[in-house]
Amino acid sequence: MKKLLTLIAFALAFVLSAGAQNTATQKINKKNLVIKEWNTDPKSGKKVLDHITTYSPEGKKIEEIEYGSDGQKWRKRFEYGPGAESKCVKESVYDERNRLNTVKKFEYNEFGRKKTQYNYNAKGKLLTIKVFEYITEDA
Repeated sequence: MKKLLTLIAFALAFVLSAGAQNTATQKINKKNLVIKEWNTDPKSGKKVLDHITTYSPEGKKIEEIEYGSDGQKWRKRFEYGPGAESKCVKESVYDERNRLNTVKKFEYNEFGRKKTQYNYNAKGKLLTIKVFEYITEDA
């Protein structure tokens, strides 16, 4: 019984350490990266484009496009503030015909977390304001 418990503990430790190493080594360099996601019909093997994500030379997400069976469903463009470590300050969402639908603008707090999100329609009219509140509970 003692050998069995030792074997199980060893196996568990091995699995956990291997999982941590895989996560660390799987970090993807996103500079100039384009990720295409495909749906494949298991019967026919036909592939249909589902989603494309595009990253800038700096490794920041600049565009996402979602597709359906009849073409583009929506597209999002992301804009960033100045500097290499800048956060997304604007997200523009386009419809299936590439017409501007909504715009989200973001402000961040001193810790780099979203503070406020302003939501506008295509004509620039402010629709809603979302305020983010971060609460930590000390143990």
